[in-house]
Amino acid sequence: MPDMPPPDPSTSSSHAARPGPRSLSHPLSNDAFARHAETLLAVIYPERKDEVLRRLETLMELHRSRLAPRVPEGEPLWSERDQWLITYGDSVQQEGEAPLATLNDFLASRLGDCLSGVHVLPFFPWSSDDGFSVIHYREVNPALGDWQDIQRLSEQRDLMADLVINHCSRESLWFADYLAGVQPGRDYFIEMDPETDVSSVVRPRPSALLTPVHTRRGLRHLWATFSDDQIDLNFANPDVLLEFIGILLYYLEQGARMIRLDAVAFLWKRLGTSCVHLPETHAVVRLLRAIVDHLAPGSLLITETNVPHAENMSYFGLDRLSEQDLTSLEGSAQADEAHMIYQFTLPPLTLHTLTSGDASALTEWAASLPSLPAGCSYFNFTASHDGIGVRALEGLLPDHERDTLVRLVHDFGGYVSMRANPGRADTPYELNISYFDALKGTRRGRDPWQIERFIASQTLMLSLQGIPGLYLHSLTATPNHQEGVERDGHLRAINRRKWQRDELEALLSSPNTATHEVFHALKRRMTLRREEPCFHPDAHQQVFDLGPDFFVFERVTHEGRRLLFALNVTDQPRVLPLPESWQGLALTDHLCHDKAFDPAMARRPYQAAWLMEQSVRPPAIEVV
Repeated sequence: MPDMPPPDPSTSSSHAARPGPRSLSHPLSNDAFARHAETLLAVIYPERKDEVLRRLETLMELHRSRLAPRVPEGEPLWSERDQWLITYGDSVQQEGEAPLATLNDFLASRLGDCLSGVHVLPFFPWSSDDGFSVIHYREVNPALGDWQDIQRLSEQRDLMADLVINHCSRESLWFADYLAGVQPGRDYFIEMDPETDVSSVVRPRPSALLTPVHTRRGLRHLWATFSDDQIDLNFANPDVLLEFIGILLYYLEQGARMIRLDAVAFLWKRLGTSCVHLPETHAVVRLLRAIVDHLAPGSLLITETNVPHAENMSYFGLDRLSEQDLTSLEGSAQADEAHMIYQFTLPPLTLHTLTSGDASALTEWAASLPSLPAGCSYFNFTASHDGIGVRALEGLLPDHERDTLVRLVHDFGGYVSMRANPGRADTPYELNISYFDALKGTRRGRDPWQIERFIASQTLMLSLQGIPGLYLHSLTATPNHQEGVERDGHLRAINRRKWQRDELEALLSSPNTATHEVFHALKRRMTLRREEPCFHPDAHQQVFDLGPDFFVFERVTHEGRRLLFALNVTDQPRVLPLPESWQGLALTDHLCHDKAFDPAMARRPYQAAWLMEQSVRPPAIEVV
């Protein structure tokens, strides 16, 4: 799909005008919602759509008075000030204090208003997978705190909460009901004959798809996509969907603004298919979007789908919009699926770029991204609680380049998780390593540029079109946590260290540590970014191919204010070849304290620039 044409460059010296209001909050009327929901339920439950719609409307009435718009009607959903932190509730701990309270105080004292939001990873009672095997969906893990701690966090900044929707813990009350053969959990799970052919099912793990379970009715085999402690839920039973709609609305009532739909791609099962991205799954996401837009406009849904890039993009619902809609400058087209998707391609492709010293693949991919309709944006990240997924590279990099990343990760102290491929050998699924240590060197080995290379990776992520999410352990330059792998017995623990606050504060206060250098460099960038209109998520992005040594793109507001991002992706000094539309202009580098930019001077290894015309005044702010 063609990019949206940029504004007239002749207006680039205009004052600091804000982007046009493309992403607006427009709640549906009651009648419009009912018609839309009926259409979607006809896809999900064609034989029971009328019954399910009546039950849904009753459920929504119970919550209506307890929900309110998160953004006033007609106001933008987001701005350049949107910057998120990703963290576990106990990633920073202090003796004698609830970890959620410690986290809240740490964010307030160290990051202030740099952050607009925080994603607290599953904070519910759980039995495995560090929270993603939920026992009680409506409770806070008492080891972390309580709902008042969650609400205090949400009073300071926006809160993202996980709706772990595909599966639950085998220690849950629903599963106890299933084992006993009583309601409501009796029909919440998917029984399958162990002889059933499930070879066409897409797998994210090497484990068996069906897990044996002893019940009062004898031995049964249940569908378990991820592990034998994470039992998939049966969404063919509308009771399950209505249960989760109630949970979603409860999270919004407790202060969450964004709901993350965990592993949602695997939601619907139909034998003989891949059981991923099925039409019913997309219809469920669209229904949840409609409910959120109707009852709590300004709240956001984000889908977590670690799959190849084109499949991930499908959760915007772009296939239902015409090319004319997508390229409309007025932003009149309104997608009706996820508000945001995780940009899963960015972490492995950035790692490939900075360790190979070649921006070609990154440039080609970024240039191919479509313009998005109103109400959609990317959630950009490089690291999270999981590993670095490599499925998103399928079709973008040849297998031998992916295998080079695998060898690199092993060389730098990390691991690789595999996934099953029926009929052929297992293949890499994700790279388990801290993102800081993944950038220890290049394909030639370790070198002295780790900190510069890592800061470059985060600056790139902060600059791209979309909303950035920084993992806590990226902000703190946390190295591989081998002790966690040995203690917990799973590979993802390598990137899930729990900091004692006094230890972390000492590192942040010492100028001779990587933690200090990285944290303060990124905090400065976040402070600058949140005041620059060119970083509004809806500001246009145009990528330039200026050779393999540089990754270059411009961001342009609807009023014509321009900023050029340029990054030397190599470990050698390189002269930046400016795009034709930027040549001959007097430029300053906003990242270098607005010093004049000399186009003849070589850029340092891994040096990034935010270039603007000297006649354009950057926002006047004090950077601490």
